[in-house]
Amino acid sequence: MIMKSSKTLDHLFANNRDWAEGMVAKDPEFFKRLVNQQAPEYLWIGCADSRVPANEIVDLLPGELFVHRNVANVVVHTDLNCLSVIQFAIDLLKVKHILVVGHYGCAGVHAALSDRRIGLADNWLRHVKDVHQKHERYLGEVLPTPKRQDRLCELNVIEQVVNVCETTIVQDAWSRGQDLTVHGWTYRLDTGLVKDLGMSCSSIEEMGVRYKKTLTRYDSE
Repeated sequence: MIMKSSKTLDHLFANNRDWAEGMVAKDPEFFKRLVNQQAPEYLWIGCADSRVPANEIVDLLPGELFVHRNVANVVVHTDLNCLSVIQFAIDLLKVKHILVVGHYGCAGVHAALSDRRIGLADNWLRHVKDVHQKHERYLGEVLPTPKRQDRLCELNVIEQVVNVCETTIVQDAWSRGQDLTVHGWTYRLDTGLVKDLGMSCSSIEEMGVRYKKTLTRYDSE
């Protein structure tokens, strides 16, 4: 006798059927069109947080946004997963924009700021702690904790934009004249709004200028 597990996910299959039927009811050609729609202009590098649905935030359909996610939207030069996504997006899909998007209220950023131990993920969040140490002058104890958390979220995005720009993949694309811009954004959960951090770079020279200008803003805050 085969016992039915109480841990089955039948409700998710039911949700899926309802969703698929609803999509076809609204647009009978939706799935047929989706099959041939893998031609995005954008690569989204964001946090794995389930509260940050990449496509919905910028109101794009599936197939219009290529997505890579990890804890705290970190780009590490030894992470072959992330680098492979970037290379695939640039060389095969010919995306024109890479969006590095952090979000306020990021648990990974908060853990890195507070030195709270999580476990294995502490090794990954070491990269965010490095950002904290590098920019300690902008994260002094004088700032209230929520402000420090928001600022580290922004500084982390800025540093990850630099990391993207410094990959051989992006630099090779720029050297051959490919139309490609890397952007740094943050997303606020309580409003649903995206903030442009002013880190839009179309060359390694522009990255240097943008980086200095963006950090100068924190000197006056």
